[in-house]
Amino acid sequence: MDDPNWFCAELARHLPDDMPHPIDPWNETVLPLYGTLARIRPAEKGLSIALEAEDAAQHGVAKGIVSYYVQAVMGEACPPLEWTGDGAGVKELPHFREMRVLSTQWLGPRMIRVELAGDNLQRFASDGLHMRLLFPPEGREPVWPTAGPAALPIWPEGEDALTTRVYTLRRVDPAVGRVSVDVVLHDPPGAGCRWARTALPGDRVGMLGPGGGDIPAKDWVLVLGDETALPAIARSLEEMAPDARGEVFIEVDSAADELPLEKPDGVSVRWLHREGQPAGTTTLLIDAARSVTWPGGPNVFVWAGAEFEAFKQIRQFCRKERGLKRNQHLVVAYWRRGLTQDSATKDTDDE
Repeated sequence: MDDPNWFCAELARHLPDDMPHPIDPWNETVLPLYGTLARIRPAEKGLSIALEAEDAAQHGVAKGIVSYYVQAVMGEACPPLEWTGDGAGVKELPHFREMRVLSTQWLGPRMIRVELAGDNLQRFASDGLHMRLLFPPEGREPVWPTAGPAALPIWPEGEDALTTRVYTLRRVDPAVGRVSVDVVLHDPPGAGCRWARTALPGDRVGMLGPGGGDIPAKDWVLVLGDETALPAIARSLEEMAPDARGEVFIEVDSAADELPLEKPDGVSVRWLHREGQPAGTTTLLIDAARSVTWPGGPNVFVWAGAEFEAFKQIRQFCRKERGLKRNQHLVVAYWRRGLTQDSATKDTDDE
């Protein structure tokens, strides 16, 4: 490239919390990335990027992430990318698993749990709450994505094209090879809703992940979400330290949608009922956020997952009203009213 300085500056804009400052494109920059080290070095005609990892799966995933950001920065000017060295030419995606449906269970009037079975699930038990499910066309033998020279997925097209949706890994048990996925039902039903309603034992589905969405350990947390975020909230509460402190507000239609939750004693949970109002039209979550008595000290964190309008209100509350830094909040739009979504993560406070 003609201007390595521009590239490094743009990369820092895409990764504001990860790139070191200041950046010197004429010397090596070391970037920790998903458990690996990316070394950005000056080269004769621009830059070279070398990626080091202890684990082949982490290595493969991180290579795809690096390629993604290089393409995002360079846009249409980006040349074809190809990795050399360890793992070059490998066709398997290290973060892909083929899963089979074991069973389905109704948890409430609007939520179904689907139990999936698969092999080698250790990586899905940590490093992120979310994954992407891949639904093959009905009646066709699945054709799954493969890794290209840049370590990015090559997706099947035409009659073999896959439908994808993002979901929470509600529970992962690598010892027995099982994953639980809780699916919120809505009207009109999307691909995920139809799959959860009709899934039969033995049906195959693809899974990519994991990634993102964790609630970090802090002195105090504020958690806000509607039913689409309930699986993530439930898992996060189960995994919190016994001495964790915080407040949780969950918006659902009525008491019939409440689920039993395991939580630390120092974390309070309050259910907010819409009482028939359409999902995504209330101010219950932002009103709850503003009602909280804020604790002293900087070691606090706000996590929220909801409809797009609530996402914007809560993000504004975190940044403008509370003055929180980027590393003190994670606010995610899990869906958008008027669009067919299946609990898919679409917008975050990093955009």
